[in-house]
Amino acid sequence: MRALFIVNPQATTTTPRSRDVIVGAIARDVELHVAQTEYRDHARELARDAAGEGFDTVISLGGDGTVNEVVNGLLRTPEELPRPSYAAIPGGSANVFVRALGMPADPVEATGAVLEALRSGASRTVGLGRISGPSDDRYFTFCAGFGWDAEVVQEVERLRRRGRRASPALYINVALRMFMSGRIKNPSLRLEAPGHDPVSGLHFALVTNTTPWTYAGSVPVQPTPRSRFSLGLDVFGMTTMSTPATAVLLRRMLSHQGVPPEGRGYISRHDMSSLTISAKRPRAFQIDGEYLGERNRIDFHSVPKALRIIV
Repeated sequence: MRALFIVNPQATTTTPRSRDVIVGAIARDVELHVAQTEYRDHARELARDAAGEGFDTVISLGGDGTVNEVVNGLLRTPEELPRPSYAAIPGGSANVFVRALGMPADPVEATGAVLEALRSGASRTVGLGRISGPSDDRYFTFCAGFGWDAEVVQEVERLRRRGRRASPALYINVALRMFMSGRIKNPSLRLEAPGHDPVSGLHFALVTNTTPWTYAGSVPVQPTPRSRFSLGLDVFGMTTMSTPATAVLLRRMLSHQGVPPEGRGYISRHDMSSLTISAKRPRAFQIDGEYLGERNRIDFHSVPKALRIIV
């Protein structure tokens, strides 16, 4: 087996020494070529070209942003070539996709799990989400968001450029500061989903491809607890941002059961093949924890059995 190992050298939870250990362990089992990313979207380019260069498998080491780039590259594999399978080793601050697959959050332990799967031939196919619009055609692995969460991602990216280290605590602090300032109270979003009446007046909205939406440290945050890789997309939107209602919803998100399908102050939709979210004016938008800028409208689509994952 020939494998391309895409490494993000800026991965926040690994060191050069630990990366060398991981590379050495994998290279004992497969013919391995290592490529380090040098700029944004480099991982996508490397993954897109992997099949043409004769690689059977792509392995990545990095956070959810690296995973998203690799997945989007693999889904652009030329149709005449067999698409490589994919294995992801966590190296970021949250690693939502890897953990949602049931993989260890520790990079070395996850490497061991990947090697066991490679030796046994174990794999599974997962569905993905896809966004489309005037300036978008891109896949996401676990979530997309309009409003509050995207504004948090935008602010965290700004702080990282100024030298701050990404961590669950940083995301939580930024989110709370924005909430307390009142700047996120903006009921300008509208949800349209087949089989349901349109819903306007949403302050922010999430579209998920699995649960959890994210993690608060080791605790899964579950606004859409029924969401699964094997199903369509789920949606969660808040119709109020009052402090009491938000506190209740946050407690439910952090509970083992997650947020119920129906309740006051929010709406949810389950297992949707497609949907649209629009805004009266441009709002912040993110996918898989990566800020994409402001958007007026995004169409979402479920893509079943899109990718084979080694796990």
